[in-house]
Amino acid sequence: MDVKALLEEIKASPYEEIEIRAPHTGVIEFAVKTAGGKVFGPAGTWKEKPGTLLAHVTRERNKKPIHAPQKGEIKDIAQDLSGKFVEAGTRLMTLRHFLSRDEVIEAILKKTLHLVTAPEKAKYYFVPEVDQKIKASGIRSIKVTDGMDLFIMSRMKREALVSYTGPEGQIYSAYFAYGENVDSGQPLIGVCPGDQFSMIQEVVAQVRSEWKEID
Repeated sequence: MDVKALLEEIKASPYEEIEIRAPHTGVIEFAVKTAGGKVFGPAGTWKEKPGTLLAHVTRERNKKPIHAPQKGEIKDIAQDLSGKFVEAGTRLMTLRHFLSRDEVIEAILKKTLHLVTAPEKAKYYFVPEVDQKIKASGIRSIKVTDGMDLFIMSRMKREALVSYTGPEGQIYSAYFAYGENVDSGQPLIGVCPGDQFSMIQEVVAQVRSEWKEID
């Protein structure tokens, strides 16, 4: 994998654009009036502090806030919608979020690791013996082989074992949280084949040394 080329590609467009849409029908009132301003995402240990207030949507005298989901810069605002009734899903503004060093590493890892995805929307748990080892020694202590029972899938009061399918290796990253639903097709874990671990570590070290954060 040409990590340098991939890094240059990300550097050429070091952000993601997030469209802020009306969560439901109602009358829009913008709290942020002009483009170009910086906003902040949720904060706190549990993300309990909401991000910058962007707008309100009022329906049947019920006024609900719309907060920024990420730190970034407001690229544009649909000011013509101010004071008007809109349908759910209407685009209100675009937020440009500049990628952090950790987000760049995660993006590259998802291109290099073998991703195991959720077969259907459900809650996922590691099987007890794997869970115990993770709690004792960490996620990267888990070696996986094709056909190994790895997850318990819980959906609508039924549970089923989910086996690992893929190359032999070790779990490098986990992308799901216990007790939360994971949509079908979303990644659960990233597995590093045994002979590529040192290469992955070099990639991470290279990004950490070369990527410059944007405030």
